[in-house]
Amino acid sequence: MGKTILMTASVLLAMAVAAGAFGAHALKTHLSAEMLQTWKTAVDYHFYHALGLLLIGVLAFVMPDVNFKWPGIFLFAGILLFSGSLYTMALSGIKTLGAITPIGGLCFIAGWLILLITIWRK
Repeated sequence: MGKTILMTASVLLAMAVAAGAFGAHALKTHLSAEMLQTWKTAVDYHFYHALGLLLIGVLAFVMPDVNFKWPGIFLFAGILLFSGSLYTMALSGIKTLGAITPIGGLCFIAGWLILLITIWRK
């Protein structure tokens, strides 16, 4: 499980860097200031939580008898839903996609709380 989480985190981190660069260079002349800020928020949360996923992968090796599957799944889902909805909203201009964003935020919160409970039970 740890290897899968680390590999997923590595890909997500590379994607976060690419998304940040894309926003800073390719999108700055095509998006409004508001949508550029939305893109930046998506990149920030994508990056922070991919780093969190990397941490969970390391913990899976340090504590091999603990199952870190669910915290990892929830952080991954949070990145897809939170950052994904903001990326899509920034590119498409469809602001109703912002209704999906809080679901991703709840996934982030759930992932961190499940991590807490997982470690506490150990």
